[in-house]
This record gives sequence, C-alpha cells and structure tokens, in this order.
Amino acid sequence: MAIETTTAKSEVAQTSGQFSTFFVEDLFFGVDVLHVQEVLRPQQMTSVPQAPHVIEGLINLRGQIVTAIDMRRRLRLPQRAGDQAPMNIVVRTMDGAVSLLVDEIGDVLDMDSATYERPPQNLDIAARELIRGVYKLEDRLLLILDTEKAVDVESSLSCRNERLDLAYQEETLGDEGPVSSILGAGTQDSTKPALSQSPTKSRSKKRAAK
Repeated sequence: MAIETTTAKSEVAQTSGQFSTFFVEDLFFGVDVLHVQEVLRPQQMTSVPQAPHVIEGLINLRGQIVTAIDMRRRLRLPQRAGDQAPMNIVVRTMDGAVSLLVDEIGDVLDMDSATYERPPQNLDIAARELIRGVYKLEDRLLLILDTEKAVDVESSLSCRNERLDLAYQEETLGDEGPVSSILGAGTQDSTKPALSQSPTKSRSKKRAAK
C-alpha cells in the first residue's frame, strides 16, 4: 500500500504545471509545454511508401525532417472531412522531434495537481493506453498525453499486423501452414511490419516458381 501511495504521488508531481492543449474529434488532450517544440499550421507533406498507416508523411521543418503522425488514425477515429486540414503540434521525444497531426489547437492551461486523477475505466481503450492521467475541468476531461507512447507506432501495429497475417494466411495458404512458411523460416523481427511484401507480389513469385 505504501508503495502504491508513493507511486501515485510521484505521478501527480510529474503532471502538474502548464499544458499545451489540442482537440482530436471530441477528445481534449494536453501535453506538457516542456515537451512541445512548436505549433504549426498545415504543412506540405511528403508521403512515405510502405510506412505504418498512422504515419501521414514527412515535413521539412527548416531543414529538419520530422515524421508526422495522424492522431485520428492513432486513436482509431474516423478520418477528417476533406476540407479540414490538420494542425501540427511538434513534440520532443527520445527519438527526436515528431509532429502530431490534430484537429484544433487549444490554449495553454495551468493545472493544479490536486485535480489530477488516473484514466477512467470507461474511456475508450485506444485513448486510455496513450494517456498518463486526466484533469477534471468544468465541462470536459483534459487527457494528459504520454508522448512517448503516442509516437511508438510499432507497438500500435502489433494487433493490426496479427489480423493482417491471419487474413493473408487464409487467402494465400489456406490450410497449408503458418504465414512464416512463405515469409521465411525463423523468428520474425517484431519491430518491423509483419507483411514485408504484398500478397500480390508473393503470389506472383509462387506462380513463377511452378
């Protein structure tokens, strides 16, 4: 019990202070201002072939190449309307600067740690796994984003890749065996997308081998 109390107090201490806020659909997020590099209007984007689906592309930030992650895709939310351009909130992470594409930028808020709570259980799991805790405001919750988890797109793909593997196995192999039998023997690198080539290319190679 003493350990849990100490941990809770430590978390509260880390989440008090000023937060840059933004909206993604009807969710209201906050990021510690110390982690925010800058906020930008819509930027020209360069697409990245075969990149994880949550990555919109790359932006050139005064010579610095920054990966842009679409927070709607990251949170498994519907796409924006065609005329709605995303804003960029560039955050500092352990791997460098990353741009989070959001719907709207909010104000910088000063929050008291006394109003900080753990994530509620009724919060959608896609959002709950990315936040450290919440602040209760008068009309909504301020969700404190864990930026390191938000930019960790490889872990977010694990479940999706498993579903793709299963679908690929059913389409290409039927009952012949596991996906690994056609992608190569040995343990697959879990840090890379599970499907290193498209089913179309794989089927072409099989036909050529016959």
